[in-house]
Amino acid sequence: MITRRLILNFPEKIVTKPITYRLVKDYDLQFNILRAEITADVTGKILLEIMGSKNKIEEGIKFLEGEGVSIQEASRDIIVDKEQCMDCGVCTSICITQALILDKNNYRLLFDKDKCILCGFCQNCCPVNAIKLNI
Repeated sequence: MITRRLILNFPEKIVTKPITYRLVKDYDLQFNILRAEITADVTGKILLEIMGSKNKIEEGIKFLEGEGVSIQEASRDIIVDKEQCMDCGVCTSICITQALILDKNNYRLLFDKDKCILCGFCQNCCPVNAIKLNI
């Protein structure tokens, strides 16, 4: 069993369809919704952690794309500019998943992508704009 983090973008015409249910029923996949957002124009965006066999995940992704859902890997969308970062720790105080912490030995910022749910709090609070999210 493998795990992947995906960002699913639902266009207006399908945002109310129970598409993710089919991932469980038809493809025997498990998933965990880490973050979800529906905008005023009724488009949807979900950060999904999906678990299953590699083949079943690929089949599930093809199904979603066939339904009109655009998909991107979540891990590609997180950027911490280490040269710009001052290791001030402001982002660590607001990180709800503790994906951002200061190393107790050298007080340098550490980032654990596996814990990150792309909430954007860190980007909004960084005083030097060293953290970028491209969702």
